[in-house]
Amino acid sequence: MDLQYFLSWRVALLLLLVPCGLHCMTVHILNKEPVHVIPASSVTLRARIEHGPLEEVSMVTWEREPETGSSHEGVTLATCPGRSFKCAPTRPNVGVNLDQQETTLQINKFSEADRGVYSVTVTDHKGAKTRAQCIVRKYEAVHHVSVSINVSHSSLVCGEAWGTDPHFSWLHERVAITQTVGTVSKDGTTLFVTRSPICGHFTCMVSNELGYSSATYTATPCETEGRGTTAAVVCAAVLLLLCGGALAFLLWRRRSHSYRGERLHEHLDDTI
Repeated sequence: MDLQYFLSWRVALLLLLVPCGLHCMTVHILNKEPVHVIPASSVTLRARIEHGPLEEVSMVTWEREPETGSSHEGVTLATCPGRSFKCAPTRPNVGVNLDQQETTLQINKFSEADRGVYSVTVTDHKGAKTRAQCIVRKYEAVHHVSVSINVSHSSLVCGEAWGTDPHFSWLHERVAITQTVGTVSKDGTTLFVTRSPICGHFTCMVSNELGYSSATYTATPCETEGRGTTAAVVCAAVLLLLCGGALAFLLWRRRSHSYRGERLHEHLDDTI
Protein backbone atom coordinates (compact mmCIF):
# COMPACT_ATOMS: atom_id res chain seq x y z
CA MET A 1 0.00 0.00 0.00
CA ASP A 2 2.78 2.39 0.82
CA LEU A 3 4.34 1.80 -2.62
CA GLN A 4 1.03 2.43 -4.44
CA TYR A 5 0.42 5.55 -2.36
CA PHE A 6 3.91 6.84 -3.21
CA LEU A 7 3.47 6.15 -6.94
CA SER A 8 0.04 7.84 -7.09
CA TRP A 9 1.43 10.99 -5.50
CA ARG A 10 4.39 10.93 -7.87
CA VAL A 11 2.10 10.71 -10.92
CA ALA A 12 -0.04 13.57 -9.59
CA LEU A 13 3.06 15.67 -9.05
CA LEU A 14 4.24 15.02 -12.62
CA LEU A 15 0.85 16.08 -13.99
CA LEU A 16 1.07 19.31 -12.02
CA LEU A 17 4.57 19.99 -13.29
CA VAL A 18 3.52 19.41 -16.92
CA PRO A 19 0.01 20.90 -17.03
CA CYS A 20 -0.04 21.54 -20.79
CA GLY A 21 0.38 17.89 -21.60
CA LEU A 22 -3.26 17.07 -20.88
CA HIS A 23 -4.94 20.15 -19.42
CA CYS A 24 -3.72 23.19 -21.37
CA MET A 25 -5.51 24.94 -24.26
CA THR A 26 -3.77 27.58 -26.41
CA VAL A 27 -4.71 29.68 -29.46
CA HIS A 28 -2.41 31.45 -31.95
CA ILE A 29 -3.32 33.77 -34.84
CA LEU A 30 -1.30 32.64 -37.85
CA ASN A 31 -1.33 35.93 -39.81
CA LYS A 32 1.83 38.00 -39.72
CA GLU A 33 1.18 41.13 -37.69
CA PRO A 34 0.21 43.81 -38.55
CA VAL A 35 -2.12 42.86 -41.38
CA HIS A 36 -2.64 45.58 -44.03
CA VAL A 37 -5.80 45.41 -46.14
CA ILE A 38 -6.57 47.33 -49.33
CA PRO A 39 -9.95 49.10 -49.03
CA ALA A 40 -12.92 47.25 -50.57
CA SER A 41 -10.97 43.97 -50.62
CA SER A 42 -11.27 40.94 -48.31
CA VAL A 43 -9.04 39.66 -45.52
CA THR A 44 -9.02 36.33 -43.69
CA LEU A 45 -7.60 35.85 -40.18
CA ARG A 46 -6.63 32.30 -39.23
CA ALA A 47 -6.15 31.04 -35.68
CA ARG A 48 -4.92 27.60 -34.61
CA ILE A 49 -6.34 25.97 -31.48
CA GLU A 50 -4.21 23.46 -29.57
CA HIS A 51 -5.51 21.44 -26.65
CA GLY A 52 -4.90 18.17 -24.86
CA PRO A 53 -7.04 15.04 -24.99
CA LEU A 54 -8.88 16.01 -21.79
CA GLU A 55 -9.84 19.46 -23.11
CA GLU A 56 -12.93 20.46 -25.11
CA VAL A 57 -13.69 23.74 -26.86
CA SER A 58 -16.86 25.20 -25.41
CA MET A 59 -16.95 28.58 -27.17
CA VAL A 60 -14.94 30.65 -29.68
CA THR A 61 -15.50 34.40 -29.87
CA TRP A 62 -14.09 36.92 -32.35
CA GLU A 63 -13.98 40.57 -31.31
CA ARG A 64 -12.59 43.92 -32.49
CA GLU A 65 -11.56 47.03 -30.59
CA PRO A 66 -9.88 50.32 -31.59
CA GLU A 67 -6.10 50.26 -31.85
CA THR A 68 -5.76 53.78 -30.43
CA GLY A 69 -7.94 56.30 -28.67
CA SER A 70 -9.65 56.54 -25.33
CA SER A 71 -12.50 54.19 -26.25
CA HIS A 72 -11.56 50.52 -25.95
CA GLU A 73 -15.02 49.00 -26.07
CA GLY A 74 -14.89 45.71 -27.91
CA VAL A 75 -17.34 44.76 -30.67
CA THR A 76 -18.32 41.12 -30.91
CA LEU A 77 -18.04 39.97 -34.53
CA ALA A 78 -18.96 36.29 -34.21
CA THR A 79 -19.55 33.50 -31.68
CA CYS A 80 -19.07 29.78 -32.26
CA PRO A 81 -20.31 27.14 -29.81
CA GLY A 82 -17.62 24.49 -29.70
CA ARG A 83 -19.77 21.40 -29.84
CA SER A 84 -21.97 22.34 -32.80
CA PHE A 85 -19.23 24.16 -34.77
CA LYS A 86 -21.96 26.47 -36.09
CA CYS A 87 -20.89 30.12 -35.95
CA ALA A 88 -23.11 33.17 -35.77
CA PRO A 89 -21.62 36.39 -37.24
CA THR A 90 -23.02 39.71 -36.02
CA ARG A 91 -22.04 41.82 -39.06
CA PRO A 92 -23.19 41.43 -42.69
CA ASN A 93 -19.62 41.58 -44.05
CA VAL A 94 -18.28 38.97 -41.60
CA GLY A 95 -17.84 35.26 -42.28
CA VAL A 96 -16.52 32.79 -39.70
CA ASN A 97 -15.69 29.09 -39.57
CA LEU A 98 -14.60 26.66 -36.86
CA ASP A 99 -13.28 23.11 -36.78
CA GLN A 100 -11.39 21.01 -34.23
CA GLN A 101 -8.05 22.79 -34.57
CA GLU A 102 -8.65 26.03 -36.49
CA THR A 103 -10.98 28.98 -36.71
CA THR A 104 -11.10 31.61 -39.46
CA LEU A 105 -12.63 35.06 -39.65
CA GLN A 106 -13.21 36.75 -43.01
CA ILE A 107 -13.94 40.46 -43.48
CA ASN A 108 -15.46 41.34 -46.86
CA LYS A 109 -15.31 44.81 -48.46
CA PHE A 110 -12.86 46.10 -45.87
CA SER A 111 -13.48 49.74 -44.87
CA GLU A 112 -12.06 52.36 -42.51
CA ALA A 113 -14.37 51.15 -39.74
CA ASP A 114 -12.97 47.60 -39.93
CA ARG A 115 -9.44 48.43 -38.83
CA GLY A 116 -8.39 47.80 -35.22
CA VAL A 117 -7.21 45.07 -32.85
CA TYR A 118 -8.85 41.72 -33.58
CA SER A 119 -8.95 39.09 -30.86
CA VAL A 120 -10.10 35.48 -30.71
CA THR A 121 -11.04 34.00 -27.33
CA VAL A 122 -11.34 30.24 -26.81
CA THR A 123 -13.24 28.96 -23.78
CA ASP A 124 -12.87 25.36 -22.63
CA HIS A 125 -15.49 23.14 -20.99
CA LYS A 126 -14.44 24.31 -17.53
CA GLY A 127 -14.80 28.01 -18.38
CA ALA A 128 -11.08 28.74 -18.67
CA LYS A 129 -10.28 31.25 -21.44
CA THR A 130 -7.25 31.80 -23.64
CA ARG A 131 -6.86 34.70 -26.06
CA ALA A 132 -4.82 35.84 -29.08
CA GLN A 133 -4.73 39.23 -30.80
CA CYS A 134 -3.78 40.68 -34.18
CA ILE A 135 -3.63 44.28 -35.46
CA VAL A 136 -5.41 44.95 -38.76
CA ARG A 137 -4.78 48.25 -40.55
CA LYS A 138 -5.81 49.95 -43.78
CA TYR A 139 -3.34 49.66 -46.68
CA GLU A 140 -2.16 53.23 -47.33
CA ALA A 141 -1.03 54.71 -50.64
CA VAL A 142 2.35 56.44 -50.97
CA HIS A 143 2.35 60.06 -49.78
CA HIS A 144 4.70 63.07 -49.67
CA VAL A 145 7.97 61.80 -51.15
CA SER A 146 11.00 64.05 -50.52
CA VAL A 147 14.73 63.98 -51.31
CA SER A 148 17.41 65.61 -49.14
CA ILE A 149 21.19 65.78 -49.54
CA ASN A 150 23.89 64.90 -47.04
CA VAL A 151 26.87 66.80 -48.42
CA SER A 152 29.38 65.47 -45.90
CA HIS A 153 28.61 61.86 -46.91
CA SER A 154 27.95 62.56 -50.61
CA SER A 155 24.56 60.89 -50.36
CA LEU A 156 20.91 61.56 -51.12
CA VAL A 157 18.17 60.38 -48.75
CA CYS A 158 14.62 59.64 -49.90
CA GLY A 159 11.75 59.91 -47.44
CA GLU A 160 8.07 58.94 -47.56
CA ALA A 161 5.27 59.85 -45.15
CA TRP A 162 3.09 56.86 -44.29
CA GLY A 163 2.59 54.56 -47.26
CA THR A 164 2.32 50.81 -46.65
CA ASP A 165 5.21 48.62 -47.81
CA PRO A 166 7.02 51.31 -49.87
CA HIS A 167 9.61 50.29 -52.49
CA PHE A 168 12.34 52.80 -53.46
CA SER A 169 14.18 53.23 -56.76
CA TRP A 170 16.48 55.94 -58.14
CA LEU A 171 17.04 57.61 -61.52
CA HIS A 172 19.75 59.98 -62.74
CA GLU A 173 18.72 62.09 -65.73
CA ARG A 174 15.73 59.73 -66.15
CA VAL A 175 18.02 56.69 -66.42
CA ALA A 176 18.50 53.90 -63.84
CA ILE A 177 21.46 54.39 -61.51
CA THR A 178 24.74 52.86 -62.70
CA GLN A 179 27.98 52.29 -60.79
CA THR A 180 29.53 55.34 -62.44
CA VAL A 181 26.87 57.47 -60.70
CA GLY A 182 26.51 55.74 -57.33
CA THR A 183 25.21 52.83 -55.26
CA VAL A 184 21.86 52.35 -53.50
CA SER A 185 21.42 51.07 -49.94
CA LYS A 186 19.67 47.74 -49.31
CA ASP A 187 16.43 49.39 -48.24
CA GLY A 188 16.59 51.72 -51.24
CA THR A 189 16.19 54.92 -49.26
CA THR A 190 19.78 56.20 -49.65
CA LEU A 191 21.83 56.84 -52.78
CA PHE A 192 25.58 57.07 -52.20
CA VAL A 193 26.89 59.22 -55.05
CA THR A 194 30.33 58.23 -56.36
CA ARG A 195 30.34 60.81 -59.14
CA SER A 196 32.14 64.00 -58.19
CA PRO A 197 30.94 66.66 -58.10
CA ILE A 198 27.27 65.85 -57.61
CA CYS A 199 25.46 67.17 -60.67
CA GLY A 200 22.32 66.70 -62.71
CA HIS A 201 18.82 65.55 -61.72
CA PHE A 202 18.30 62.74 -59.19
CA THR A 203 14.78 61.29 -58.93
CA CYS A 204 13.51 59.01 -56.16
CA MET A 205 10.45 56.91 -57.04
CA VAL A 206 8.41 55.27 -54.26
CA SER A 207 5.72 52.72 -55.10
CA ASN A 208 3.40 50.12 -53.56
CA GLU A 209 0.30 48.21 -54.64
CA LEU A 210 -1.79 51.40 -54.85
CA GLY A 211 0.51 53.45 -57.10
CA TYR A 212 3.64 55.57 -56.92
CA SER A 213 4.97 59.07 -56.25
CA SER A 214 8.33 60.73 -56.86
CA ALA A 215 10.56 63.65 -55.94
CA THR A 216 13.61 65.14 -57.70
CA TYR A 217 16.76 66.77 -56.36
CA THR A 218 18.35 69.15 -58.88
CA ALA A 219 22.09 69.84 -58.63
CA THR A 220 24.29 71.98 -60.88
CA PRO A 221 24.38 70.90 -64.54
CA CYS A 222 27.02 68.29 -65.31
CA GLU A 223 30.04 69.57 -67.28
CA THR A 224 29.75 66.84 -69.88
CA GLU A 225 26.28 68.05 -70.69
CA GLY A 226 27.54 71.65 -71.20
CA ARG A 227 30.49 70.55 -73.33
CA GLY A 228 28.27 68.35 -75.43
CA THR A 229 25.84 71.19 -76.05
CA THR A 230 28.67 73.61 -76.96
CA ALA A 231 30.27 71.08 -79.30
CA ALA A 232 26.92 70.50 -81.02
CA VAL A 233 26.43 74.23 -81.53
CA VAL A 234 29.98 74.68 -82.90
CA CYS A 235 29.59 71.73 -85.28
CA ALA A 236 26.28 73.09 -86.55
CA ALA A 237 27.83 76.53 -87.14
CA VAL A 238 30.80 75.04 -89.00
CA LEU A 239 28.50 72.96 -91.20
CA LEU A 240 26.39 76.00 -92.00
CA LEU A 241 29.51 78.01 -92.92
CA LEU A 242 30.81 75.22 -95.13
CA CYS A 243 27.49 74.79 -96.86
CA GLY A 244 27.15 78.52 -97.34
CA GLY A 245 30.68 78.81 -98.71
CA ALA A 246 30.17 75.95 -101.12
CA LEU A 247 26.90 77.42 -102.34
CA ALA A 248 28.49 80.85 -102.83
CA PHE A 249 31.40 79.30 -104.76
CA LEU A 250 29.04 77.43 -107.07
CA LEU A 251 27.01 80.53 -107.75
CA TRP A 252 30.16 82.58 -108.42
CA ARG A 253 31.53 79.94 -110.77
CA ARG A 254 28.26 79.72 -112.66
CA ARG A 255 28.05 83.45 -113.08
CA SER A 256 31.73 83.57 -114.19
CA HIS A 257 31.18 80.98 -116.91
CA SER A 258 28.03 82.77 -118.08
CA TYR A 259 29.85 86.12 -118.27
CA ARG A 260 32.75 84.63 -120.29
CA GLY A 261 30.30 83.06 -122.72
CA GLU A 262 28.53 86.35 -123.31
CA ARG A 263 31.84 88.20 -123.98
CA LEU A 264 32.93 85.52 -126.46
CA HIS A 265 29.60 85.75 -128.29
CA GLU A 266 29.88 89.55 -128.56
CA HIS A 267 33.45 89.32 -129.89
CA LEU A 268 32.35 86.88 -132.62
CA ASP A 269 29.54 89.18 -133.67
CA ASP A 270 31.91 92.13 -133.97
CA THR A 271 34.32 90.11 -136.14
CA ILE A 272 31.63 89.07 -138.53
